[in-house]
Amino acid sequence: MNRTYKINLRKEAEGGYTVFVPSLPGCITYGDTVDEAIEMAKEAIELYIEELQDRGEQVPDDSNVLEYSMNLMAV
Repeated sequence: MNRTYKINLRKEAEGGYTVFVPSLPGCITYGDTVDEAIEMAKEAIELYIEELQDRGEQVPDDSNVLEYSMNLMAV
C-alpha cells in the first residue's frame, strides 16, 4: 500500500538536520546531510508504521493534507 508523508527538515546550528513527521507524533530522526536525513526518515516511518500495525492501530498518512508555507513580516 502506498502512503504519503510530509516531512519537515530543520537545519541544526551544530550541523545536520532534524526530521519531523507531523502526521506521526514522536516520529523524529536526524541526518548529517539532507539526503541522509531523508533516508533516516524513510526508515523511521517504516518502523513507526510497523509498530502501529503490530498493535492493531490505524496508520495515518498525509494523502488528504494540503500544505502551504506562509511568511509573515514581524511587526
